[in-house]
Amino acid sequence: MADYVILSKLTDEGRKTIKHNPDRMFEVNKELESMGIKVKEQLIVLGLYDFVSIVEAPDNETIMKMSMELGSRGSVEILTLPAIHAEDFVKMLGEKKFAHASR
Repeated sequence: MADYVILSKLTDEGRKTIKHNPDRMFEVNKELESMGIKVKEQLIVLGLYDFVSIVEAPDNETIMKMSMELGSRGSVEILTLPAIHAEDFVKMLGEKKFAHASR
């Protein structure tokens, strides 16, 4: 499973939906789970985006399908970023350094 950061921006239609049904956010999270995506963290933020979500998914294809499904509804714009934990990144750099030194 891989981690992804999803930055979401509500459209005018999305803002109307959330205003009238705030629990819709949690309904969408359940939809994601049915697609094989686990929502690990979800934050409401100020600025260019309305939500920051940390999710776990089996692969990029699953994330792409989710993005197309949610985006096609017209209520949200999504930017998805693959994420690597800092500890894993440092470990990966150390392994590459070791592999290069052994040549």
